[in-house]
Amino acid sequence: MTEQPLNVLGGPLQACSFDPLTGFMRTGCCDTGPEDTGSHTVCARVTREFLDFSMLRGNDLVTPRPQWRFAGLKPGDRWCLCASRWLEACLAGVAPPVVLEATHENALRIVPYELLREHAWQPNHPAAPRD
Repeated sequence: MTEQPLNVLGGPLQACSFDPLTGFMRTGCCDTGPEDTGSHTVCARVTREFLDFSMLRGNDLVTPRPQWRFAGLKPGDRWCLCASRWLEACLAGVAPPVVLEATHENALRIVPYELLREHAWQPNHPAAPRD
């Protein structure tokens, strides 16, 4: 029997996004395994600032890539990010909000919980994007 993955809050890992379909294994969740060397474990609601930041670092998350089942991202989409890239963006002041319930506990190997909590997405916040 396979154990259910946990999120950074200690509960069951929730889905990050099915549209666009995310996750290293394209399951909709930020689950991970030994083959996920980038640790795609942080579920974030991407922002224009983050997408631009990522593009400047050579990771184009905007252009569709059908061969990888990737439609391209737009601000407000949820996506499983590499924990190290999210931390890099945080240190640069452009970290996108994090969905804690959908962020895999392994993200804590790279990103301190306090930083994730400080950047937690709050759906009822006046500045939060509407779904």
